[in-house]
Amino acid sequence: ILSHRIIWSFVLVLVLMIGLRRLHRIRPVLKNRGQMLRLTVATFLLAGNWFLFIWAINNNKILDASLGYYINPLLNVAIGMLFFAERMRRFQLVAIALAVTGVCIQIVSFGSVPWIALTLACSFAIYGAIRKRLPVDSMTGLWLETTILLPIMLVYLFFFADSAASDMTANTWQLNLLLMAAGIVTTAPLLCFTAAAQRIRYATLGFFQYIGPSLMFILAVWVYGEPLATDKLVTFAIIWTALALYSIDTLLHQQRSKRA
Repeated sequence: ILSHRIIWSFVLVLVLMIGLRRLHRIRPVLKNRGQMLRLTVATFLLAGNWFLFIWAINNNKILDASLGYYINPLLNVAIGMLFFAERMRRFQLVAIALAVTGVCIQIVSFGSVPWIALTLACSFAIYGAIRKRLPVDSMTGLWLETTILLPIMLVYLFFFADSAASDMTANTWQLNLLLMAAGIVTTAPLLCFTAAAQRIRYATLGFFQYIGPSLMFILAVWVYGEPLATDKLVTFAIIWTALALYSIDTLLHQQRSKRA
């Protein structure tokens, strides 16, 4: 699945770049060693995030993945404060403290480390922070990211993959269509994310990231029937409280700014 996500994303973004006549933007980035180094680090963080997410979904860990993407916005707030000199208000700091408390309670009281959630949250937050600092537009950056990963994925797919679905000539057309669609559902939101990361405050970006984990939570509990254990429920409740506090504070601040 990861291989197909990368291969078809590469093809789709290449078509878009040709159609929009943006191929000339690639060469300046390739010539800049510093930018390429940072982009490569971001690329492997993103690939790791994709891989773990796919593994979690296919191993009935959708709730863990959902928790990770609930933590991610609050982690974005912390990164914005530490690395982008974004001033945090009191309630935002309280929200971050609540999130840390929720994770600590799960570790101490229930003896379970939410490693899937923490890894997903940290890898994507750090990826976003690196991409925010890179003066590379979202489409060019995404195409270069998939280009970096493409040789690895092709070697794996053709020489090491032992899945029954790895041979597209033996698959049904419905399965092949789903595999190709992985490129679309990967490319569209990531282009939007990287474009937004360079245009708005990083803390504000986190505010819009509640929709994904909310849908994942609904799917996990009501569609796929994952059990909502006590440790997860407590952690979710505290994270939701933190997000509600952060959201209310953000809305109030925006209203005060408009009045001013």
